[in-house]
Amino acid sequence: MRGSRAMLAAFVAPLVLSLSPAVAQEPPPAPVAPAAAATPAPVPVEYVYVALTMPQGVVTLALDKTHAPLTTANFLKYVDSKKMDGAVFYRAMHLDHDPQQGLLQGGVRNGANLLPPVAHEPTSKTGISHVAGTVSMARFAVGTAQADFLILLSDMTSLDAEAGNQGKDPGAGFAAFGHVASGMDVVKAIWNLPRSATKGEGVMKGQILESDVKILTARRTKAPAP
Repeated sequence: MRGSRAMLAAFVAPLVLSLSPAVAQEPPPAPVAPAAAATPAPVPVEYVYVALTMPQGVVTLALDKTHAPLTTANFLKYVDSKKMDGAVFYRAMHLDHDPQQGLLQGGVRNGANLLPPVAHEPTSKTGISHVAGTVSMARFAVGTAQADFLILLSDMTSLDAEAGNQGKDPGAGFAAFGHVASGMDVVKAIWNLPRSATKGEGVMKGQILESDVKILTARRTKAPAP
């Protein structure tokens, strides 16, 4: 028995010694990294396109139905009922400190075609900023916008709502609801038309076009080709 144990020990010892280095060299298991938080997929923006036809050409607007649903629906009511046909662009504001910046304003001037005002959607809620090409509603007090709208020729982020403002003056800003998808050259051509030195009152004086530019038709359309 003693001889058998000695023989077994003699056999096992070299085996352990031959295995030990291999075991010692095995790397420790890699730490498991915590699962990364899933990034939510961006919400696709649904645009509704409207073609405004003027004597100078066609301007296609992309209205943001996803972020500004109320303001977009209001504008489309005028388009679908053809109340926007015959509306006019009448104001071309050129900023005093930089005449190459400003905005073009137009809308329905026939009171019989005006619909009830739309609830104000501030930029702090929609996330649509007033940059060049933006389409936004003109208004007096919050909640009075009807069918007058602005097209920006340059960035004018001062028209955005103040941070955290949910739609109350002061600081409610204006309701941006889309952008020009094509035809900014037409917008600029109208904006550069002669302005009257006498028309307009207060801040509007000197900003009114000598002759209104009529919107011949306003119709839903397809997205313009890229």
